[in-house]
Amino acid sequence: MRRQTILRSPWQPGPAADAHHGPALVSFTDFTSDTFRRSWSVAVDGLRLRRTWPETPGAIGMWLWADPLRRRSGSVAVWADEARLKEFVGRPDHIRIVRAYRGHGVLRSTDWETAGFDAADTWAHAHHLITGGHTA
Repeated sequence: MRRQTILRSPWQPGPAADAHHGPALVSFTDFTSDTFRRSWSVAVDGLRLRRTWPETPGAIGMWLWADPLRRRSGSVAVWADEARLKEFVGRPDHIRIVRAYRGHGVLRSTDWETAGFDAADTWAHAHHLITGGHTA
């Protein structure tokens, strides 16, 4: 069996990181590209989108991740609430990326609520989804 190499960006806090102490919504995305070349380009587009993260209202923080040998990449984003996540999903720069890769792979996503955000627990849950769990 081939060993998985999961790459993860450093935690990128959002503007709600310091002020938020209650329940949070975690959004997990997983894109499996149909080609290796496209898998790298979607990861680069994710990094570009990440640049605006520190100004995104309601964002607690995020990680980007990649599993290059399996042509997979995605994000683990933590939000103050569902309304803020929906605002982000509807942003033109996010919509552009989704449309650019539609039909060029498989996009899966799931989200879950936490009573209080804990970075280690959140990443452990996401890592389980990456390495063998299933998304919705």
